[in-house]
Formats: sequence, C-alpha cells, structure tokens
Amino acid sequence: MTGAPWLVAIDMQVIFGDPTSQWATPEYERAAAGIGRLLPAFGDRTIFTRFVAPATPHGAWVPYYALWPFALVPEDDRLYDLTEQFRERAPHVETRTTFGKWDADFAATMGGSTEMVITGVSTDCCVISTALAAADAGVHVRVAADACAGVSPADHQRALDAMALYAPLIEITTVDEVLGSLA
Repeated sequence: MTGAPWLVAIDMQVIFGDPTSQWATPEYERAAAGIGRLLPAFGDRTIFTRFVAPATPHGAWVPYYALWPFALVPEDDRLYDLTEQFRERAPHVETRTTFGKWDADFAATMGGSTEMVITGVSTDCCVISTALAAADAGVHVRVAADACAGVSPADHQRALDAMALYAPLIEITTVDEVLGSLA
C-alpha cells in the first residue's frame, strides 16, 4: 500500500441529514458521530464529498429527477451544504453530480495514497458506488460500517455484504478498529 490512509466522508449534507428532507437518511446522526470520532486521527487527510444535481439532467438522470424534483436546485443551495457539524471541519471537499465520487481528480487530492477509510451516506448508494470504483483503481478501501448509514438498516447491511465480497480490496471494519490501527 502507498501513502498514509485518507478519511473519506461521503455526502454528509443537509439533504440527507435533515429529517424533513425527502432524502433523509434515518441513521445519519449515528454515522456523523462515527465520523466525528475519526476526524482528529486524519486531520488534513480528510475529504468530504457533496452530491449535487446537474444543471441540466441528461440520459437516465432525466427520469430520476422527474421522481425527485425537489433536488433540482443549484449546487450552492442550502440543501447541498455540509451539515453544520462538518462545515468548518472539511479540509478538502469534492463535489460531483454522480453517486460515485471516485475519479482522477479525487485520486489527485489523495496525493497517490492507495489507502482509504470510507464513511458516510448512504451505504447503499453513494458509499458503495465510490468504494467499488476506488477498489477497481487499486485503492485498499476500509468501510467503517458504524460510520455509515443506509436508507434503511436492511439496505445498509445488504450494501456492506456486497462490498465484503470484494475482499481483500474492500474490508468492512469499525471506527474502533480503524482508530486502533492508527495508534
């Protein structure tokens, strides 16, 4: 493995954390607490991501946003802000209009490191999409399961089970295990 590990916090945004949002993630606060515990250990080696709607959806995104028109707001809308507990704690922010966040620019932000600890929401959408692409690119991905949350507990577990099939490229772990490995 190359380089120190990076903490990746997927989509810890108002649109997923606000209980009144149509995209609220029920266990968002549990995931946020786990991320909060990890932040001091990673410092500047932390990337927060933001999912935003494209200015003009195309292809399969057209019917997707027909189902979710509330989300078709500019990327600087309050809905797409990081939630308050993370706004001042995000040394790097990567914004994408896709579920998966991994790409060449993301890799460049990580400075060539091939070690990632991934957290955030939702396990069954943006987390799994990012983890699989990063693993395909040769990154060793550790998923801190207790710092992730899905649309439902069952969907969270199904996503973890699917990612576990990619071992040893993807490892399912916990916040305590990650912190222990850094000590």
